[in-house]
Amino acid sequence: MLDRYEITSVKARQVLDSRGNPTVECEIRTRGGGFGRAIVPSGKSTGKHEAVELRDGGLDWNGKGVSKAVKNVNDVIAPKIVGTDCRNQEALDYTLIALDGTPNKAKLGANAVLSVSLANAVAAASTKDTPLYYHLNALFGKPEMTLPVPFFNILNGGEHAGNKLAIQEFMIAPIGAKTFSEALKMGAEVYHELRNILIERYGRGAVNVGDEGGFAPPLKKTRDALDVIMEAIHRQGYESEIRLSIDVAASTFWTGKYYKIDGKRMKSERLLKFYTDLIEEYPIINIEDPFHEEDFDSFAMLTERVGKDVQITGDDLFVTNPRRIEQGIVKKSANAILLKLNQIGTLTEAFQAARLAYDNDWYVMVSHRSGDTEDPFIADLAVAISCGEIKAGAPARGERTAKYNRLLRIEEETEFSYAGKRWVLK
Repeated sequence: MLDRYEITSVKARQVLDSRGNPTVECEIRTRGGGFGRAIVPSGKSTGKHEAVELRDGGLDWNGKGVSKAVKNVNDVIAPKIVGTDCRNQEALDYTLIALDGTPNKAKLGANAVLSVSLANAVAAASTKDTPLYYHLNALFGKPEMTLPVPFFNILNGGEHAGNKLAIQEFMIAPIGAKTFSEALKMGAEVYHELRNILIERYGRGAVNVGDEGGFAPPLKKTRDALDVIMEAIHRQGYESEIRLSIDVAASTFWTGKYYKIDGKRMKSERLLKFYTDLIEEYPIINIEDPFHEEDFDSFAMLTERVGKDVQITGDDLFVTNPRRIEQGIVKKSANAILLKLNQIGTLTEAFQAARLAYDNDWYVMVSHRSGDTEDPFIADLAVAISCGEIKAGAPARGERTAKYNRLLRIEEETEFSYAGKRWVLK
């Protein structure tokens, strides 16, 4: 009798992401009635070392079609994995890696490969009739599970907005909340209060939103953005519960010689001083990508300077790649990584990146992408690896709230602790 965990079908198709661009969706079915579906997100402010997202080019979909990636799933990958055991995630992922045969998934496309990798995990959990977070936790091997602190992107700049702010994301983190649901309430209340303030000061045009749901007001200076967020926090009475986080995405305003920010040109040393001044003035607990994606040394200087109190997170610097993370560990360039599944292309490799961070006492923040989808996979992932942090955008827009609503359901059906207690309130 054939095993109920045998994969019986693999089917990919082209669907839309939150920006209206095509992306890959994959469905996997098992002999035991299991079903898994996964949709791959897409980044905009991408690191040059990320795994390759395969696009069609040409005229259709403005060159952004993914029919080649879909065909690779249906014609190349499917015949190799139909008949295999969906429980063996590592074997499946290494099959995918071998089929591609390139160091950056350039042949089949990371979007093709990841869709299969994630759909397989969902199908295995479905076949076992167990929640996805339990299945992922068993694969990862970390015994405890924790509900993450949400880092809400409530004000946008950089590549995600049409204003003149250089810094890409201004986030709030409700670390003083006692539960995830309370943290979500705090985030939503401050988000709406910020909307009111922006309308009062700049009119309704100031509350148009960026790719991740954060407002994109006509601001130019970093401190202007931080000040208006602090006012929203103050009006809601959450000064003791909420802290700030910024995703600088410094590669986007690095000219090759200097950084262009707040109307000034800054070398690395001056930019480092800019950050340390901000940390003294505002309750910032996390700075992501403070320097460009090759500047391990400047990352290390900032980490040495403020790393005991502030999380310095590498995104474009590491691109969820264990080899890049190893470089950062040697150079002491950060104390945290951003975990983005499509940067590396398989669940197994993402797990390797997270384990490497943990083994070196670094933190992990699970993250969405700016072109995301209604797939809530990363919510289960954040709980499963007990990272304590998730970045999924504003508490608005369906592709963002899908993750937060999934975490509400997980909270309701479990007694997992909330990770806010990890942070020490200053």
